[in-house]
Amino acid sequence: MEKLIQTIIVPLVDYPENINISKDEQDSSITFSIDVHEEDVGRIIGKKGRMIKAIRTIVSGSMNEHGKKVFVEVN
Repeated sequence: MEKLIQTIIVPLVDYPENINISKDEQDSSITFSIDVHEEDVGRIIGKKGRMIKAIRTIVSGSMNEHGKKVFVEVN
């Protein structure tokens, strides 16, 4: 799943070498934390949060087979 998130994010940012994705899995949820260069945070979030919302939709749709809630955070 980290590969999917990275595939989506790399074309959006100016500093792809600074992308760090960590995963925290609990009993009923999975949280992916995305760390990017401070200048790229706005690109990941997008206007009115549209980009991060789209990323969350794609990731949660692909993780439905596990029956866990999926959260994506930008740090």
